[in-house]
Amino acid sequence: MNYDIAIVGAGIAGASLAAVIGDRARVLLLEAEDQPGYHATGRSAAFWSETYGGPAIQPLTTASGAALRRGGYLEALGSLHIGRDEDERAIDAFLAEFANTPVVLERVDPAALVPGLRPAWRHGVMEASCAYIDVGKLHADRLAAARRGGAVVETRAELASAEHAGGRWRIATRDGRSFTAAVLVDAAGAWADAVAQVAGVRPIGIQAYRRTMVQLRTDPPAPAELPHVADIAGRFYFKPEAGGRLWLSPHDETPVDPHDVAPEEIDVATAIDRFEGVVDWQVAKIERTWAGLRSFAPDRAPVYGFDAEVPGFFWFAGQGGFGIQTAPAAAQIGAALLVGGDMPAGVDPERYAATRFAH
Repeated sequence: MNYDIAIVGAGIAGASLAAVIGDRARVLLLEAEDQPGYHATGRSAAFWSETYGGPAIQPLTTASGAALRRGGYLEALGSLHIGRDEDERAIDAFLAEFANTPVVLERVDPAALVPGLRPAWRHGVMEASCAYIDVGKLHADRLAAARRGGAVVETRAELASAEHAGGRWRIATRDGRSFTAAVLVDAAGAWADAVAQVAGVRPIGIQAYRRTMVQLRTDPPAPAELPHVADIAGRFYFKPEAGGRLWLSPHDETPVDPHDVAPEEIDVATAIDRFEGVVDWQVAKIERTWAGLRSFAPDRAPVYGFDAEVPGFFWFAGQGGFGIQTAPAAAQIGAALLVGGDMPAGVDPERYAATRFAH
């Protein structure tokens, strides 16, 4: 089968890109797993925060906000960044980082927003724009839009080989299927460097990291009006879920080889210990634990664009843990570079160009 663009990876990145390209090109989505979104997309902590990821990510997140709101994917949450006296410099630096951006931040008394907050946590900054993301609906809608535009989605299609010759890629999957395409897009998340190597492209150093999540029941139950709560020093965050549950992370980043990750007991214990140092609530039950993969380029900014050395190879990777909240803007950048169109407002695509890793 012949295509204009073959996208490796049908998670939120690949699906969103295919949806925006629509019927302007013949698109193939290759997904190694039984279903798209099995790894990072399906294990997201499911919130949209303009400060999450820092100033390099903020323009992409902000630019994505309007599309996410129009689609009905966001629900009000708010994010409270808290600290102790020793964290005052970190809070000042945090406010300074976003002082000249559209992000609205306000100093608040955190005890007024978190019942049972221990007295040491007396510094707070409120990011009112933070919201829940309906990740499942967003991903399903992007896949559906891609298919309506004519994209073909092939699952259980792990890449076995990709050879560029005569201006086209000859692609084979491990189960023997074969395709050709003018452009090969690497949207493989934590496996991005591995896909590049299969295609004979020099890896750029995208590293996978494990992130742990814990679902708790607490006594008292987490209030429904509780905001997302994040340590300004980056040691934990937690947020309320339906039925008085709480999602908690120790904000870990453990380097790992990309695989189907599972949580480590020590990371779960660390999360609980840090949580109990923040509020006086009792942990009544650990209902479930899971882990996901985050993947970063060496400078921790996403990578969008054609490879500097191999023609027809397009990087669409390195989204860290921010791929969901930046998906609309990222897809718009990718589509503009691949088939033409406008760039998202307020975003400099050169900041994320793959050519910055040219040797």
